Amino acid sequence: MDLRKRIMKLLYPLIMRLSKSTSKGRIIKNEKKAAPTQPFHSLSTVLNNGKPLDFSQLKGKKVLLVNTASNCGYTGQYEELQQLQEQMKGQLEVIGFPANDFKEQEKDDDQQISQFCQINYGVTFPLAKKSVVVKTQGQNPVYNWLTDPSKNGWNQHQPDWNFSKYLLDENGVLTHYFGPAVSPVGEEIQTALRQSSR
Repeated sequence: MDLRKRIMKLLYPLIMRLSKSTSKGRIIKNEKKAAPTQPFHSLSTVLNNGKPLDFSQLKGKKVLLVNTASNCGYTGQYEELQQLQEQMKGQLEVIGFPANDFKEQEKDDDQQISQFCQINYGVTFPLAKKSVVVKTQGQNPVYNWLTDPSKNGWNQHQPDWNFSKYLLDENGVLTHYFGPAVSPVGEEIQTALRQSSR
């Protein structure tokens, strides 16, 4: 781990405290329980090892999709995401989507990202191939679905920064958006995970 990444890891708790009350601590809920018009489970992605992941395999599980970066103040959340994945084994699937969309904080290639996550944070949850998550040409189709209300049923909010989180219930309904300053193991996400799907 280079010096900048080591410093960011040490500063992570302070960064979380300072940014909690900003727009990066934003939470948006699917208040009307709107169902998607295009089924989430019809989507797929390519993992960083080149293997496809068909989302139909995720039926019956909650899913947390997170755009990640290795050189960000929030990178410490890799550890918390892994903790959450282990805590909810069999009930929740965390999937990371590495992206270089915010201040070029993910310049590494897929192999380097994978090694960094495993060595420094013990990450075992799936990581997708590095892609674009913001609304622009070439946006990852999964993030196009997450930010298009004509597909997901209600949400158009794109990621505020690295480590923004989208939560889906067991039926593939998008239930929440959590900003990067919302901890994966914090009360807000724990409460959302306890809510039963309808």
